[in-house]
Amino acid sequence: MSNHIHCIVSANNNLSDVVRDFKKFTSKEILKLVNENTQESRKEWLLMIFKYHAKFNKRVEKFQFWTHENYAVELTSIEMIESRVNYIHQNPVRAGYVAQEHEYIYSSAKNFAGLINLMEIDEL
Repeated sequence: MSNHIHCIVSANNNLSDVVRDFKKFTSKEILKLVNENTQESRKEWLLMIFKYHAKFNKRVEKFQFWTHENYAVELTSIEMIESRVNYIHQNPVRAGYVAQEHEYIYSSAKNFAGLINLMEIDEL
């Protein structure tokens, strides 16, 4: 989705630490790419938005990319996992971005449909 992500992960370590480290790494990389890309027409606007949101968080020095909320749900059965995968795959359909879930370019729905995709997934 253009304004959020959904993912199903497992961790040998504390899941909160994994999410924290993921957000830290990806935000630094994305901000670096925005700053380095001289062709990005929205560069100043993006940096202004990230800076604005940082003002409301004492833990952030200059820019805030991710929100600090997480909606973690422990998946304790195959049925729950299948339900969440379906919810995730239907998200761009519900938003009106695509007619069918496998059409969304950044979704694992293509993998589940046996189609070639940009993303690799590991099925557990």
